[in-house]
Amino acid sequence: MKNIKITLSAIMALFLFQACSEDKMDDINKNVNNPADMATRLVITDVMVNSAFSVTGSDASFYAGIYSELNAGNHNQMYNAQVRRAEPQLSSTYNNGWGNSYEQIKTLRIIIDKCSTGEEKGNYQTLGIAQILLAYNLSVLTDLFGDVPYTEAGQAGIIFQPKVDKQEAIYLEIFTKLNDGIANLNKTTTYASLGNQDVIYGGNSAKWIKAANGLLARYTMRLSLRKADYQEVINYVNASFANADDELKLVNAGVPNPYARVQLDRGFICVAKSFYDTMLANGPSDARTASFFTKKNGLVVPFDNSKEDVEGQGVYSISALMSEKNPIYLLSYHELLFLKAEAEARLGLPTAQTTMNNAIKAAYTKKQVVTFTTAQADTYIASIGTLTGDALLKKIMLEKHISFYENEGIESYNDIRRLQAMGNGSFIPMVNPKPELFPQRFAYGQSDVASNSNIKDLYGDGSYVYTEKVWWAGGTR
Repeated sequence: MKNIKITLSAIMALFLFQACSEDKMDDINKNVNNPADMATRLVITDVMVNSAFSVTGSDASFYAGIYSELNAGNHNQMYNAQVRRAEPQLSSTYNNGWGNSYEQIKTLRIIIDKCSTGEEKGNYQTLGIAQILLAYNLSVLTDLFGDVPYTEAGQAGIIFQPKVDKQEAIYLEIFTKLNDGIANLNKTTTYASLGNQDVIYGGNSAKWIKAANGLLARYTMRLSLRKADYQEVINYVNASFANADDELKLVNAGVPNPYARVQLDRGFICVAKSFYDTMLANGPSDARTASFFTKKNGLVVPFDNSKEDVEGQGVYSISALMSEKNPIYLLSYHELLFLKAEAEARLGLPTAQTTMNNAIKAAYTKKQVVTFTTAQADTYIASIGTLTGDALLKKIMLEKHISFYENEGIESYNDIRRLQAMGNGSFIPMVNPKPELFPQRFAYGQSDVASNSNIKDLYGDGSYVYTEKVWWAGGTR
């Protein structure tokens, strides 16, 4: 009888527990270290860091730098990409970057919804910054992959196989988001400034507006094959950075430069001979040539990327600029000035060479651990002489390419494809012995190739990356 009483008591307690404490059980199943909802000021910090480190500075920059011959791949998957051994067309190659881009886009859309119509309606600073970052992340994605899912993407449990949007439509969205971001940052809000949660500009809305104008300049130039508007590029540049202190970049002691980090861990990127030869051609007045590369027994030993050179770690010279303390550039001051110089040169304006000279100075003195001086830049600039026409335009683009060394590979890759489409492909020397296997785009990520039939059909066997240009470079997708 005693045992029966205990059992009945236990059963009654269980029913009472279920009836009165269902909410408590729900709480038990929650991971308090991974909350489902957070203030947007906390979430956007994570997006800033991931946009710089995971989207801009990591795999995408490594591969793009190899394809644009800023660097060479000397080991493992980077060597395979270098010699075009299947790597460029595999969906597994870029899957990390593909997933990271979509993670940021999904999170930014949540922030935008909360700050425009949700519980933080009127939080205009966070809203404006999120719109700018969305435009940026979306541009990196479409510039590298072409037509991609966007309007239906990021709706897990609702849309399982999002449709693929055309790059032309995506670019309209990029421009809309940048202009909306500027408009919202100009509004008055009762919400506190992001302050230190903004790890890029410390809550300075004026600098974010400058960054948005700089991105508008970049993307207007990107579309110059489809619709040339060089005066608009100049106008956007003039409304953007005044100096290198305004740059859109991440410098944080807790976030190492990914180029340096991966080199220290894996050692699979080295000096490309074509880039080294480009530097040598500038002559002894260019101080960068003697300091850009490590030496072995007093000599620079580049990977000969005009052939299938030997794979090996520790065999070749590497960047001597490498440091985990170097900034991760999303948009640099030197790039902005080169955009303006190109626009002026294409319009035939007499200011083009002066702007180029200023861009070279900005590239010489960019914020990194290994630095050069304005005096060294002046010495080199004096050796260039007066240039006009195509000679000037070629020099602008070549110097812009040099300014992207070592870790601004994405923009170098974008420039090369744009120049090729515009008939200026010879401006930047490309010596890979398999020009027919120059990747015109990145292959879609494996996660979507496996799960989204819309992507799987477009992917096929991946060989399209060698033949199908992105829309802004004259292609159809």
